[in-house]
Amino acid sequence: MRSKPISTTSHERDNVSTRREFLNHTGRLAATAGVGVTLAGTALAGVAIPAVYAGEDNTIRLALIGCGGRGSGAVVNAMNSAHGPVKLVAMADIVQNRLNQAHKAISDRYSDRMDVPQERQFVGFDAYKKAIDCLGPNDVAMLTNFAYFRPTQLEYAVQKGVNVFMEKSFAPDAPGLRRLIKAGEEAEKKNLKIAAGLQCRHSVNRQAMIDRIRNGEMGELQLIRAYRMHAVGGMGPKPEGTNELLWQIQNFIRFFWVSGGLFAEMNIHQIDEICWLKDAWPVSALGIGGRAANSTNRGQGFDSMSVEWTFADGTKATDGVRWLGGKCFDDFATYVHGTKCAGQFSGNVHAGTCRIYKDQRIEKDNITWEAPKEEITPWDAEWNVLLDSIRNNKPQNETKRAAMSNFADLMGRAALHSGRVITWDEMYNSKFQFVENIDALNYDSEPPVKANADGYYPVPIPGEWSET
Repeated sequence: MRSKPISTTSHERDNVSTRREFLNHTGRLAATAGVGVTLAGTALAGVAIPAVYAGEDNTIRLALIGCGGRGSGAVVNAMNSAHGPVKLVAMADIVQNRLNQAHKAISDRYSDRMDVPQERQFVGFDAYKKAIDCLGPNDVAMLTNFAYFRPTQLEYAVQKGVNVFMEKSFAPDAPGLRRLIKAGEEAEKKNLKIAAGLQCRHSVNRQAMIDRIRNGEMGELQLIRAYRMHAVGGMGPKPEGTNELLWQIQNFIRFFWVSGGLFAEMNIHQIDEICWLKDAWPVSALGIGGRAANSTNRGQGFDSMSVEWTFADGTKATDGVRWLGGKCFDDFATYVHGTKCAGQFSGNVHAGTCRIYKDQRIEKDNITWEAPKEEITPWDAEWNVLLDSIRNNKPQNETKRAAMSNFADLMGRAALHSGRVITWDEMYNSKFQFVENIDALNYDSEPPVKANADGYYPVPIPGEWSET
């Protein structure tokens, strides 16, 4: 359902330019005064889906599309920004209860920056359109639900001429990512700003370490090691009477078609760090993985995985993932080895734990440089960048870079599931889709995957499964 770009009259362009100049000036004043600054309420149009844009107001308005914990957290990050003021004016989800919970939680904390009456709370598979329609130039659509929605919703936001913050992951398969890239290209033509939820790129500590690496402090990089090993928990049986499609969507990390699965959805940060460190995309991937013998998880994914990426110069990167608890060894970090020495690039739960060691020994008594604790979290920092780019008309479009990291992610997943080497070109050009008519899904749709008689969903069998 790719839409044609909307036309813009000279009058509309003048309005956009005028408001951008006003946002630039008053945004700096607001930043000086602090994030508590808010202006008067919005002027509402008397239509079924009211627009809340007011050209004389310097407030950047947000529409939250996907009201789970990740979406609510992103609203908090936006509210924390010194590049305010911002106001939440619309919310959308496919589950009423989740919208209600988020509405209360955000209202309790930010009542002065919350203006979402009942008429701007939308529920349904097309609710995202109604929420985006409430926005005007320079406002932000927050696409924080699940990966299978992302390309469709980005296309619509770009068509409507609004800026976007979109969470990872970005699509569950290659055709979805190619749609995403094309929408990003249309956004570039319209000078729209797009931020992608790979927040580690905005970590000041990681940026400082990247500068040191690029300046040769560690020598030539020879090996990168990433780990995400911690307990996640499995999925139990579906409660009787529960809508099957909604059950799969709400348990998104357990179903490939919704989120890409645990490996693609949660581990994408580690993969993005690998590609950032190397300043390149891998050319191939090889993976091994499987399930614990005593697993009671009814979802689709593996719980132990290891992927080796190869880059064009022959350099290797490894990624160890394990979702098991108990007495297993855990690690949540990325390490890098150069010809001169080793370093640590990240720490637990994406902490900016950045160190360079005297040699290859990763030990506390062997540190030669260590970054301080970050004063601003990467989650807050990415919103500072986005809002600043809107107010000051700075270039900001992370679509393609985010999609390319996601391609590397899918390449690793395909290697794990198929049991063979997957090349970049093979993955990038893949026509495989988990759901072909994804835009037509509604509450009455048949679920894309079905459980067996015991309530377990299909798990990849290496040597038989294919995603290319």
